[in-house]
Amino acid sequence: MSRIGKNPVEIPAGVTVTVTGQTVKAKGAKGELTQVIHPKVKVEVKENKVVFSPVDDSAEAGALWGLSRTLVSNIIEGVSKGFSKMLIVKGVGYKFAMKGKDLELQLGFSHPVLIKTPAGIEFELDAKKNTIVVKGFDKQLVGEVAANIRKWRKPEPYKGKGIAYEGEHIQRKAGKSAGGGAKA
Repeated sequence: MSRIGKNPVEIPAGVTVTVTGQTVKAKGAKGELTQVIHPKVKVEVKENKVVFSPVDDSAEAGALWGLSRTLVSNIIEGVSKGFSKMLIVKGVGYKFAMKGKDLELQLGFSHPVLIKTPAGIEFELDAKKNTIVVKGFDKQLVGEVAANIRKWRKPEPYKGKGIAYEGEHIQRKAGKSAGGGAKA
């Protein structure tokens, strides 16, 4: 059985949670999110907490129990605090700037890369620290936008150039060593 699913989700002040059938709706200062829960999990709001329980003792219900609890926890945290991911841009000539509402990246290609800003997402840029912060209240959308930015230039192992997540470790390689080549 799920150890995560047993823990109820606290509803912080300023957030309202409503359960209609299998749909959980959270509304807070940052916005409003909805999550549909699988029918094998029962959801209730009791005493300022969201409580989950499996419908039966199957392994599938146990797995979905913990998943459902985490998904609802994420929407409640999102509408109250929000989420952010920091990307670090390393490389000579790699630049980024806002062009209207969109993010423009210059990553060594012959053309700039334009990233459209989806609704509910905002970018915070710091050119001196070479960082792009992706902010929003939907955890899945924030992660997806950050991954789409990173995919344009993943960090390479020889010089470490590219776009990396904050705290990401890039395994570096030595490259070609002097004098170790083939002999004629």
